[in-house]
Amino acid sequence: MESTKSVTNEQLSTLHFLFGKNLERATRIVDQRGVKRISGEPSGRSIFQVVGESRRKEEYLCFPEHYCGCYSFFYDIVNRGEQLCLAILFSNL
Repeated sequence: MESTKSVTNEQLSTLHFLFGKNLERATRIVDQRGVKRISGEPSGRSIFQVVGESRRKEEYLCFPEHYCGCYSFFYDIVNRGEQLCLAILFSNL
C-alpha cells in the first residue's frame, strides 16, 4: 500500500476484517480531509494532526506507532489493550 499509495479491494477487505468499525471511522476522517501530515526538517520525521469526528471537531496529534492524543488511544489501547487507535491506524496506511 505504501509504495503504490493505493489500496486494492482485497487489502481493504483484510483491513476491514482486522479493524472493523475503526477502519470505517478512520477512512471517513481521511475522506473529510481531517488528517494533516506534518514533517520536520531536516529529520524528515512525521506526525499527524487529526480532526476528530465529535461535534467539537477536536484536534489532536498522533505520533505513528507510539502515542496519540485522542480519546480512543487512552480508552482502547491503554485501558483495554487493543492494538491501534483510529489515528495510528490511518497514519500507517
